[in-house]
Amino acid sequence: MKATFGFRATMTAAPGRGDELVALLLTAVSDTGLVTNKDCVLYRVGRSASNPDVVHVTEGWTTKEAHAANFSSLRSQALIARLAPLVTGEAQYQDEVPVGGTLEAGAVALARSA
Repeated sequence: MKATFGFRATMTAAPGRGDELVALLLTAVSDTGLVTNKDCVLYRVGRSASNPDVVHVTEGWTTKEAHAANFSSLRSQALIARLAPLVTGEAQYQDEVPVGGTLEAGAVALARSA
């Protein structure tokens, strides 16, 4: 499947809580997680090299509507509620239209097994 809609979110965890934030975000790719949705073709969690409390999430979806439907689901809203106490300030979002590149084949599989 091809991603036609994507975005990047940058969040800053409360001091010293970056590990918790990353762990919670990675639950989205567990066997029962949010990103088991077939319309999600990319879900990547990363950190700032200079500040481990700054966390980046990159997502790619088949359509903007598929992302919106997933984001508005009860499961997504429950995850967002669990994230809120870990994050300071407002998350920064940038939308994007994926045009190409590569994805390490094992990256998602490794995250799903974490």
